[in-house]
Amino acid sequence: MAIDKKQVEEIVRAVGGKENIEAATHCVTRLRFALYDESKVDSKSLDQNDLVKGQFSSQGQFQVVIGPGLVDKVYDEMIEITGGERASKDDVKAVAGKKQNPIQRAIKTLSDIFIPILPAIITAGLLLGINNILTGPGIFFDGKSLVDVYPAWKDLASIINTIASTAFTFLPALIGWAAVTRFGGSPLLGIVLGLILVHPDLLSAYGYANAVNEGTVPTWNLFGWHIEKIGYQGQVLPVLVSAYLLAKLEIFLNKRVHDSIKLLVVAPVTLLITGFLAFTIIGPVTFAIANGITSGLIYIYDSYAALGGLIYGGLYALLVITGMHHTFLAVDVQLIGSQGGTFLWPMLALSNIAQGSAALAMMLVLREKKMRGLAATSSVSAFLGVTEPAIFGVNIRYRYPFIFGMVGSAIGGVLLTLNNVQATSIGVGGVPGFLSIFPNKWGVFFIGMAIVLIVPFVLTVIFGKAKLRKEDRNADRTVVTGGHTAVNKSDAATTAAATETDPNQRSRSAAQVGNDPVNTLEVLAPLTGTAVPLEQVPDPAFAEKQMGEGVAIEPSGNQVVAPFDAQVAHVIKSKHAVILEHASGLQILIHVGINTVSLKGEGFNMHVEAGDKVRAGQTLLEFDRNVIEAAGYPLITPIIIPDGQDMVERVEVTTGDVTSNRNGVLKVHLKG
Repeated sequence: MAIDKKQVEEIVRAVGGKENIEAATHCVTRLRFALYDESKVDSKSLDQNDLVKGQFSSQGQFQVVIGPGLVDKVYDEMIEITGGERASKDDVKAVAGKKQNPIQRAIKTLSDIFIPILPAIITAGLLLGINNILTGPGIFFDGKSLVDVYPAWKDLASIINTIASTAFTFLPALIGWAAVTRFGGSPLLGIVLGLILVHPDLLSAYGYANAVNEGTVPTWNLFGWHIEKIGYQGQVLPVLVSAYLLAKLEIFLNKRVHDSIKLLVVAPVTLLITGFLAFTIIGPVTFAIANGITSGLIYIYDSYAALGGLIYGGLYALLVITGMHHTFLAVDVQLIGSQGGTFLWPMLALSNIAQGSAALAMMLVLREKKMRGLAATSSVSAFLGVTEPAIFGVNIRYRYPFIFGMVGSAIGGVLLTLNNVQATSIGVGGVPGFLSIFPNKWGVFFIGMAIVLIVPFVLTVIFGKAKLRKEDRNADRTVVTGGHTAVNKSDAATTAAATETDPNQRSRSAAQVGNDPVNTLEVLAPLTGTAVPLEQVPDPAFAEKQMGEGVAIEPSGNQVVAPFDAQVAHVIKSKHAVILEHASGLQILIHVGINTVSLKGEGFNMHVEAGDKVRAGQTLLEFDRNVIEAAGYPLITPIIIPDGQDMVERVEVTTGDVTSNRNGVLKVHLKG
């Protein structure tokens, strides 16, 4: 298809001209821009452009939906017009990241630092929980611990405690490694920096308060300048700021020191300067700031406990959606390091359970077998402390279970804060979270667990059942005609009944609308799983049908097969999508996952090439679910009939369980 150069020029003008384009790339469906100033975008002009199917801004990228098979030609023409350089998806993503506001960048930075060290923290928290069971008084015996009654277990508990506490004792080393890596420096120097801040020669931060009271704080005397000789165990800010300085100083020296002496100069000078500043300026200042933050939180907690529990307990699930929950890891660690316990983590654990309970309740509400299975598995994950599958896979999709989960969590949060429930460690969430709680508060915590299990579950079931009864009074089948939705329950029921008794009747019924016969192409499911409306796809370009009508499948397998006899019109370079063309000329796009273009083909195995002829049911590609899910991308797969195909009269969508590739998900009625 030829491209009208003037229309491409209009796109360039509409996004603010070539001077406003910092970087641009494309995927299988859309142009992706990193713009200097998005306020210069002329949305009205883009809407009037025949090449443009839609537009939206997401995560610093302005995206213009063109459609498959055409976007690459538009991109080539645009590069020729602007004289700009071709950019990769990563280039645009990196530039777009700079467009985020300071708060968004700070959240992302903390997330990038703390996520890599979470496995160590979670392991330490779990082992400390086991140690709590062995050493906590009053759990099994009145006023005595298990090791008091059975002294033979004492050394075992001691070994467990040593193993468990190591990650927290040397936490600055873990943070130093992750932070210096994030800031572009040498990870090894980051580890050494963290270890310097907890060197055994230093007074432990845990003993600092007593030493101040007793007047025994050791100091260095640098020509009359007395510097407190203290470590920073359990502290976050000192090592974060020092790691940033170390990374930038190392980068600075690496650019200016000759290769022949780098080994003798860069690392020693970097560590010496950073270490000196960490003990003399950075440490004391950030230590005071951290203590100020801690004192402020403690004051709010002591003075307005119920309000704090209501807000944090109720809104924690929202923090997960925005990614801001990672910032509170640093707060938890700071509270544990300076106060010996955190009151935030117990509320997190209850929030996990509340969202899991709401997702579990959807098993009694949902009718699709696949979605019920997803509700069950994601609820188990949430009960074990990982809520993302429940939140993004089920609760946010239907909204009300997410809200009821927050309601239950808010009530539980108030209970915990009013009763001063705290955790000795972090990392163990959900139901196992009780292992992190001070044993003398287990009773209250278990009551809180009961609340977040019962309240979201009951509210979700009651509301969901009422919603279903209301929906049952409406049509149960949707036919999309000319871009408008028409509902006809009796026709759907008649067609379904006819299909059961006469297989041939199905094609005759599908090929007839009113008294006007039309040619009908049935699109079989290219994947097994659950077919859902496009509106449930977490991407505006698909959900708003900016590229065309279609359906989406939540896959249960890992193979994509041809939905009809066709020729392969186009294979996307990153192997995550393919365009097929039927003998009638109709084209269809199969796009595995959302934003999976970023994987650059990793996890995908394409079995066909452009120009190949394929039979219905023939394997087109295979994908590795674990790779895609580990990268954080949704697996939901849109099947699209791209706009602009004149032979299309209308598209009929069928949703529900797709138990085999013989199930039809689309009927495309062709003109003539």
